[in-house]
Amino acid sequence: MSLIVKTVEEQIKELISAAAEQAMKKGELPEAELTAYSIDTPSDPSHGDFALNCALAWSRVFRNAPRKIAETLMANANLEGTYIDRFEIAGPGFINLFLSDSYYADIVNDINEKGENYGRSNVGEGKSVLVEFVSANPTGPMHIGNARGGALGDCLAAVMDFAGYKTEREFYINDAGNQIEKFGLSLDLRYLQIYKEGIEMPEDSYHGADIIAHAEAFAAEFGDSFVDRSEKERRAALVEFALPKNIQALHDDLLKYRIEYDTWFKESSLHQSGETMRIIEKLKESGHTYEKEGALWFSGADFGSEDFVLVRSNGFPTYVAPDIAYHYNKLVTRGFDKAINIWGADHHGYVPRLKAALSALGIDADKLDVVLMQMVRLVKGGEVIKASKRSGKAITLVTLLEEVPIDAARFFFNLREPNSHFDFDLDLAVEQSNQNPVYYVQYAHARICSILRNLAEENITPRECKKEELMLLKAPEERELISLLAAFTKTVEISAAAYDPAKLTHYATSVAAQFHKFYNNCRCKCGDESLMQARLALCLATGTAIRNLLSILKIDAPESM
Repeated sequence: MSLIVKTVEEQIKELISAAAEQAMKKGELPEAELTAYSIDTPSDPSHGDFALNCALAWSRVFRNAPRKIAETLMANANLEGTYIDRFEIAGPGFINLFLSDSYYADIVNDINEKGENYGRSNVGEGKSVLVEFVSANPTGPMHIGNARGGALGDCLAAVMDFAGYKTEREFYINDAGNQIEKFGLSLDLRYLQIYKEGIEMPEDSYHGADIIAHAEAFAAEFGDSFVDRSEKERRAALVEFALPKNIQALHDDLLKYRIEYDTWFKESSLHQSGETMRIIEKLKESGHTYEKEGALWFSGADFGSEDFVLVRSNGFPTYVAPDIAYHYNKLVTRGFDKAINIWGADHHGYVPRLKAALSALGIDADKLDVVLMQMVRLVKGGEVIKASKRSGKAITLVTLLEEVPIDAARFFFNLREPNSHFDFDLDLAVEQSNQNPVYYVQYAHARICSILRNLAEENITPRECKKEELMLLKAPEERELISLLAAFTKTVEISAAAYDPAKLTHYATSVAAQFHKFYNNCRCKCGDESLMQARLALCLATGTAIRNLLSILKIDAPESM
């Protein structure tokens, strides 16, 4: 949290402890060990800036009525030298604290001094975090689920960086295994269809238009020279031709989506380097494997998982073996303090398997966190759009970005926490109205810029305000806006801890709403020059907060709309 907010909370704790000790010393309260209590922010600003339940929490230890305890505490409280202006005792014994004019002035000044660094935190202490997300199979274009995963993963990495972690982004390329075999089969059959009749596509092959396009491009370059070659040689050539193009397309499409990875990690490298087989040997050495019907099994039950096959009876590793090797590479070989994966909710049962294997390898399984992401439905005209990847008519990331602005896509996909289902309203995403949340937030920033431009035309420009001038910001709308801006850093920390960028989009919408309320009730250009400058300082602070919020989400902060 911001230093000023942290200072206030520390002052509150010290004040209450000192008041209790003084009351006990004077015999007004019996000697007792103080227990924990909560410091909350009331939903109604008229109830104060902070609400304490210490009197209720201590009613047993002091053997007295909570309200009587609250009155005794406040009679012994020394507010001098704190940001606390006054207090009220409410209901059965809640203590409501009201902050001073000085606090609000210091918050505005702090934001304008920190600028683009406002909202940053060091709670992460520089710990290294690898965020792996999207990692779509390179056998075709990215679907709508990948679009949500991209926005979620990229923004999560950004918010963790803002919270003081050293973050890196990674794309895991599944360029080995069954999906590549199926990719080769599908390309092969489409290629042969160009030159032969009666070639049918199996039901479980890839039927997308991209497969046809690759086969035709291959034929344009090599003609029928591969028709009479062995199936193995032909398929290998087709995969070698098409796969790099697909990987480059993934790279290019994600770049359009404003996502840049630090590393593109190939699954094939784990096989080529021998890491997969080395991990299998390590698991065997751990004593947690056994053979059954010619296959090598891992004893997952030893670690709260189910048993599963590591190596098939034909001697080939299953898909889980390279995944274990990959995560060993993340946490041991490269030494990341934390690995975070963004996976679809259908991987729910896979997580315990992976954590069990890591535990068997002597790795703290808590170093791996998996964010399970629910499905997205596209809605247009109030109706769900049916999409079928197999038919080749899926809504891909590229077609989505042709339909809606990138800003809207990134904001909308982070409107809900990852584990909730989400209906993406295509009509709302392009609507320029206050009903569109990203437009609403961007419009608040544009409105601030417009205020400054209009005043500049009258030769009125913001200047540095004295603290006494900033202390003039006393209107309820001003105080509520400043209180909300003060919560930025804490919101970043909570968002990072919960792996939930949706907390930032909600916060951004709240800031925009509170600014519009301030704008409608407090004229910036007024007869009092000091108050006008203070309000301009608050406009600048709000603009800074919105820009910083949108920068985490990689969304533009327009100066006009």
